Amino acid sequence: MFSLLWRFFPGPAWLRVIVLLAVAVALVWVLIAYVYPYVAVQLMVEESTVNT
Repeated sequence: MFSLLWRFFPGPAWLRVIVLLAVAVALVWVLIAYVYPYVAVQLMVEESTVNT
């Protein structure tokens, strides 16, 4: 998978690394900002604590 991404982006190696890091940061941001909150609302897990 990484080699496919590596060949997909044009340019020298240092530019590919920067672009891949930017894509990874954008993906993590989208997951944290939009996907995880949506999934958390859909699951409706009740909060509980364990008393010892």
